[in-house]
Amino acid sequence: MRVIRALSAALLTVGVAAGPAAADASPSPSQDGSSAPTQAGTSFRTATEIEQGQRATASGSTGDYLYWSFPADTGQRPTVRATVKLPETHAAQTWQIVVYDGLRRRQACQYGAQTRTAAADASSVELACVLRTVRAWSEPWANDPLPGTYYIRVTPVGVATADLGLPVGTEVRADSEDVGGSAAVDGSLAEPLVPGIASKPEEEQQDAAVLAGLEPEDGWTSGWWSDRWVWTAVGGILAALAGVGGYALTRGTGRPSRVPPAA
Repeated sequence: MRVIRALSAALLTVGVAAGPAAADASPSPSQDGSSAPTQAGTSFRTATEIEQGQRATASGSTGDYLYWSFPADTGQRPTVRATVKLPETHAAQTWQIVVYDGLRRRQACQYGAQTRTAAADASSVELACVLRTVRAWSEPWANDPLPGTYYIRVTPVGVATADLGLPVGTEVRADSEDVGGSAAVDGSLAEPLVPGIASKPEEEQQDAAVLAGLEPEDGWTSGWWSDRWVWTAVGGILAALAGVGGYALTRGTGRPSRVPPAA
């Protein structure tokens, strides 16, 4: 019975440990619509900053390159969505959403309609890109997503000449799923990939002008902690309890069935 009670307590500990990890996976709530950006940049340097979970809108012309930026941290799997509202009269148009990291490296989409063609009578076109999980560290030659600033670019890639310059409206949003310790790696970056953050010595970084000033709500993680430490500890405890329980079940009564006669 003591073994059963100990195992029950350990399972309860697993549930408590898993609770915060499951809660972290929910997307960030949207911010007040009155504070949402209503314009977009036209280059990486002028990209409009948005928070995760914040809906941003912008008006532009067909043929423009529209840029936004948002922060993504270790263990997050960002999903970027965009809706382009097309003019009333237009020919068939092909639009594309592309995501770049803080080094301006184009990041591949795991899935999602990254490029779509709108028919001549379509009123809008919807785009989506689900990135790979952001890693705390990577080899210099790899193109893995790393913590820092990410850039969104929405632009047409196939438009009739007669449609160039027609007004369009764009709406974008970036959200993330917290993957947790399953994507954890050893090592971490000295600084997140935020353009400008490492352009000056550490003692001068407080006054350094950075190209992207947003960061996650809880700040940038150091990269060493993940919930896999909790699961490793819980696994060790359960293994120890299983060993104790197995020993208790197999050791017998502790006395031999026959007592040898006295000499």
